[in-house]
Formats: sequence, structure tokens, C-alpha cells
Amino acid sequence: MEITATEIAFLALVLFIGLLIYLKVPQMIASALDQRSQAIAKELHEARRLREEAEKLLAEYEAKRGAAEAEAKAIVQSAKEQAAAVAEETRLSMMAAMARRERQAEDRIASAESKASDEVRAAAADAAIAAAERMIRERMSDQAQAGLVREGVGEMARKFG
Repeated sequence: MEITATEIAFLALVLFIGLLIYLKVPQMIASALDQRSQAIAKELHEARRLREEAEKLLAEYEAKRGAAEAEAKAIVQSAKEQAAAVAEETRLSMMAAMARRERQAEDRIASAESKASDEVRAAAADAAIAAAERMIRERMSDQAQAGLVREGVGEMARKFG
């Protein structure tokens, strides 16, 4: 019986496979694959955990951003209200100041009118007295003046006497 090259190749293959099994190469390959599989599983788990953390952080930052926007809107609204209040207060104080100045001006005008009126009256009275004095001097004689003086002294005597 003759052994052919095919049979020798087959026998070499069987011996090689047997040697691999004897040296536990399939177990080492399976173990290496298992370790690699476990490492990949850990990496996937870590990636999921990191993704969940990132999503939580994103949600937190979005909530903080929303709160910050709301706070900014509230601050802007408050500033607008304060500005309106200050503007109204300024307007009212300006109106009050204008009213005070108007009253002061009216008081000054009234005072000036009163003073002018008093001066006119005084000037008119002085003029009337001067005119009356001139008329009396021109029309009254010495005898009439003496009679008036006697009447005045008599009246004083009755009142004080």
C-alpha cells in the first residue's frame, strides 16, 4: 500500500490540529476572545455611563441656561420698571419744581404789583396832599387859619380833657 501525498497532507493536518489541541491553543484563543469581548463590554458599559452623564449634564446646563434666561428677563423687566418709576418720579419732581417756581413768580409779581400799587397810592396821596396844601394856602386867609387852629384846640380839649 502506497501512501499518497494527499494522505500525508491529511495526516500532517490531523497531527497539526492534534498538536494545537494538546497545547490548548483553541482554549487560549477562546480565552483571548472572551477577554477581548469582556473588555469591549466594559468599554461599551463605560461609554453608556459617560453618555448618560453627558445627557444629565446637558439637561442640567439647559435647565441652568433656562433659569439664567428667565433671571435675565426678570432683571431686564425690573430695570424697565425701575427706569419707568424713576422717569415718573423725575417727571413729578420736575412738575412740582415748575409749580413752585410758578408760584414764586406769581408771588413776586403780586408783590411787585402790590408795591407798585402802594407806591402809586403814596404818590397820589402825596400829590393830593400837596395840591390840597396849595389850595388851602391860596384860599385860606390868616383869620381862617386862626379859626381852624382854635377849633382843633377846642376839639382836643373835649377829647382829652
